[in-house]
Amino acid sequence: MKEKIYTTKKNGMWMLCLIILGILAGIGFFVFGATLLDRNNYFGAIPMVAGILIFLCGCISLCGLKVIKPQEALVLTLFGEYKGTLKNEGFYFVNPFCSALNPASKTKLAQSGDATSGSRLKIAPEGTAGTIDPESTSKKISLKAMTLNNGRQKINDCLGNPIEIGIAVIWKVTDTAKAVFAVDNYKEYLSLQCDSALRNIVRIYPYDVANNVDTTGDGVADEGSLRGSAEVVAERIRNEIQSKVENAGLEIIEARITYLAYAPEIASVMLQRQQASAIIDARKMIVDGAVGMVEMALERLNEKQLVELDEERKAAMVSNLLVVLCGNHDAQPVVNSGSLY
Repeated sequence: MKEKIYTTKKNGMWMLCLIILGILAGIGFFVFGATLLDRNNYFGAIPMVAGILIFLCGCISLCGLKVIKPQEALVLTLFGEYKGTLKNEGFYFVNPFCSALNPASKTKLAQSGDATSGSRLKIAPEGTAGTIDPESTSKKISLKAMTLNNGRQKINDCLGNPIEIGIAVIWKVTDTAKAVFAVDNYKEYLSLQCDSALRNIVRIYPYDVANNVDTTGDGVADEGSLRGSAEVVAERIRNEIQSKVENAGLEIIEARITYLAYAPEIASVMLQRQQASAIIDARKMIVDGAVGMVEMALERLNEKQLVELDEERKAAMVSNLLVVLCGNHDAQPVVNSGSLY
């Protein structure tokens, strides 16, 4: 269904004045008829009935007055038929029998512009946060950019490691007709699609850089990871959600990862693994540096011919220098006053 703008002029103020005059006229006719009846003039019933009808018509016409603020829209139906959407701000008068439709009017998304404090939590799958405000009766659709905090979810990455991840999605309604008529509740639909898209993308990536993992789908291993490629992952999540909610008239402006960590059951093991990897890398650097320093010491001694070293003495010197340079603790010097042999 295509969105169409409800064609009517911003004549709400003129109609309000006419309605008030009509209601006052109805009251006047009723009082005039009642006065005639008091004088035993039975023709006074006619203005009384006319006054009642005019008064009722005025009260019903009040239902046709609509106020639209900036970045708001109102989807109108007349006896089940979609008549159009009021999108431009102003004071309108429409057919009083037109009814506004917004199935998601009482559904509030956590941390979005329509969430209110003190509202009770709405049950949503996998911890997707939502709230319901029982006092909310507005049928207007907000066209502002809003934020959906999808909460933390436990998902296995491509290596099977359970991780916890949360995203924030910035979105807005672009087609009110699709949002109202294409899906049952566009806010709940968006929340569910965010869950699905997040799972689909996270399962492609490892938490950290891993060997022989293809995250781009080109058949070549790369260094993509959830921790190191956050911008790329967020963009893929945004595109995935956008492809799912296009038919609901929603636009996904941005998606951002707000929380990323290993699940508690493996967090300590993964921390030990990262520490071991860091120690190994540090040891490699220390050994490389120590070997370079030993080579430089031997070359300088040979150049200046300060001492003649045979192969056995060189081996002993290399061993002592490596022990001193690669040890975890400070070396304790031992003075040898005799010969090596």
